Amino acid sequence: MKNLLIIILLAVVAAGCKKGYFDSIPKDLVSPDIIFKDKAETENWLATVYSFLPDPWSTTTNSARYWAGFTDELELSTATSQASGILSPANAINIWTNNYQAIRMANVFMANIDNSETNLLNEPNGEELIKQYKGEARFLRAYYYWTLMKLYGPVILVGDNVSRYDDDFQLPRNSWKECVDYILAEFDEARKMVPDRHVTSTGAEDATQTGRINTLIIDAVKSQVLLFDASPLYNGNLDYANFKNADGKQLMNTGYDAGKWVKAVDAAKFAIDRALTFGKSIYNPSTPSDLFVRAFNNYRDLFLTGWNTEGIWTRAVTAYGTWENDAAPRAANGTTFNASLSVPQEFVDKFRMANGKIINENGSTYTETGFTTTAKTGFYVAGTSNMYVNREPRFYNTITFNGATVPFVARTGQTHVQFWPTGNSGNGNGSEPKFPRTGYLVRKNTNPAKNLSNNSGNTVRPAMYIRLAELYLNCAEALNESGAPVTEVLDYLNPIRNRGGIPELPKTGSFTQAEMRKLIQTERTIEMAYEGCRFFDVRRWKIVNTTEGRQGGDFTGMNVFAGDKLGDVAFYTRTRTSTRNWDDKFYIFPVPQSELNKNFVMVQAPGY
Repeated sequence: MKNLLIIILLAVVAAGCKKGYFDSIPKDLVSPDIIFKDKAETENWLATVYSFLPDPWSTTTNSARYWAGFTDELELSTATSQASGILSPANAINIWTNNYQAIRMANVFMANIDNSETNLLNEPNGEELIKQYKGEARFLRAYYYWTLMKLYGPVILVGDNVSRYDDDFQLPRNSWKECVDYILAEFDEARKMVPDRHVTSTGAEDATQTGRINTLIIDAVKSQVLLFDASPLYNGNLDYANFKNADGKQLMNTGYDAGKWVKAVDAAKFAIDRALTFGKSIYNPSTPSDLFVRAFNNYRDLFLTGWNTEGIWTRAVTAYGTWENDAAPRAANGTTFNASLSVPQEFVDKFRMANGKIINENGSTYTETGFTTTAKTGFYVAGTSNMYVNREPRFYNTITFNGATVPFVARTGQTHVQFWPTGNSGNGNGSEPKFPRTGYLVRKNTNPAKNLSNNSGNTVRPAMYIRLAELYLNCAEALNESGAPVTEVLDYLNPIRNRGGIPELPKTGSFTQAEMRKLIQTERTIEMAYEGCRFFDVRRWKIVNTTEGRQGGDFTGMNVFAGDKLGDVAFYTRTRTSTRNWDDKFYIFPVPQSELNKNFVMVQAPGY
């Protein structure tokens, strides 16, 4: 089984490029009976099914980083098709083709692994391996449907069909409800076939099996599915009353069902309880004694070493190195910096103050005038704008700003980041292309001990698809929407605030459901930034036309073309960096026109 993990790791690096004795011939032209008699080729096939999973930190389509570029989390140098207003079926974001290829590969695998002549049966636990492998493929198939649904809405369910070139591909969309019911049923069946954990012979967690499907992963994804299904975009949304198949079949749920929030609560609690039972926890070591520094260290280290404590579904091979290079200002040592992960001012403003208040809330102490005379060692130098003083710990984990300490090993003589034109990370009055156009860079998931010149201090780590904090936030949201008592909601929200270094909300407080909703949404926005949630959250919440979730209109940053020192007020002028388009049809993306050209009975998403 460890050999399979090696194959999976290779597969996620180069999808579909497995070495085996059938590689000289397209596998469709080789009898499945021959392939699935051989253990190595069978495991190669399963590795290919895994290989369609995106790397969260890569630049590839459907990664967490990719979707961040479609939100207020990032300011790209080139506008997305959504921001430019030209998104259409002709230039659609295409994960449709890739995911259906993955679904077909899973179907072929499940249809053929029960081969009575396979040498898998020569293994001591051969029958159990076959069952497990089939369960992994079954979950992955359902998961690929789920990622399609999050982007395109209701999709086409092909079941166990292993399609051939001469099959009838004229198939309509299934309804959202049919899709949800199907993938939940598939999760339940897959769950019976995979282990709770992948362990060594001594019973310890087997690190070589990182990323392999287990029951904890299935429970966590089920929580996500039921949370989405209960959310406003999919639950009682009259905007989609006319989203129908050609025969008049209603595709979206236009009637609100409050009971869906109860199901989401139950699923989140179940996933959390099982994760805790198997040793997972919110990563929150109790040292050092300084609570602010502790919160800062814990959130930073969560992504470097704490993933094993909090991560539910992780990916061993990931492009964190590319992410770090793109987050690096020129003040970092070496030459691999790109400074391309620019953050809009509007996202910077979402981070709260150290006292837990949002910046425009009474008592927040936030000010955009003046400069601090006191350095905060490890965070910023004296002379830094008061805009960046006394912010919550995760602000300093997530954002690199003018005056901040360098996020990596610094160049000789450099003590802080300087984004004004002639500063150590500025635009050189137009001569230097590697600078953040907003005056901010992403800092999250970067390693301060890493020297970009020689890679010393590098921490090899996986990425997390789902972690325990997300499940806590799922549960808090579902509890609030189901009308549960505030005290119960805070049982799940306060642990995240506590680890984040801000005051817990009092259980004796009199919060309305709407007030608590905003608190939960703000917490999720900050805690899960750049992890692939924001793009989908603002949609399922239907808040894109609100102040909190705005994705269209003017976005700003600091004036990176002005100022000549840290305390020059000219730099700290909010300056428009982009004007983005938003149309409500963007809540659901269009299916590529090339797919509709092949399938004439499939209807397009509304508005395209």
